Amino acid sequence: MKVEVFALCDAATDNHGKLNLLGTFDQIYAAKLPVVHPACAIALRLRFDKMEEGRHSVRLQLVNPDGIPVFQTMEGEVNPRMGSDIGSVAVNLILNFQNVKFNEFTDYQINLSIDEVALASLPLRVRQMPRATPA
Repeated sequence: MKVEVFALCDAATDNHGKLNLLGTFDQIYAAKLPVVHPACAIALRLRFDKMEEGRHSVRLQLVNPDGIPVFQTMEGEVNPRMGSDIGSVAVNLILNFQNVKFNEFTDYQINLSIDEVALASLPLRVRQMPRATPA
C-alpha cells in the first residue's frame, strides 16, 4: 500500500475517482486564542496492490506537541476490490472538518495509520499574527 496523496486543504472532492484539492496549507494565523478554523478537509489517496485486496483500517489523529488528541480520533475502513485484470486500485478518502478549535499557538501534527501501522504525518502550525509596528 502506498500513500499517493495526504494533504490538509481548504476543500476536496472526489469526481468519479479523480481527487480534487483546493488550497493546501500547513499554517493558520490568528490574532488571539482560542483559534477556531471554520472549515478544512484532509484528502487521502491510497493505492493498494492486488495482494492487498480486502479490508484495511484507517486512523487519523490530530495531536498537540504532547501527543494529546485535539479531538476524537477518526477511524474507519476501506475495502479495495479489483478485477482479475487489475494490478492495483486507488482509494480516495475525504474527511471534512468544521469549527476545529485550537487552544494554543503551537505545532500540531496530523497522523495517519493504516492497519495499526503509522505511515505518514502532516505538520499544522498555529501561529499568532505578527503585530503591526507603527510606522
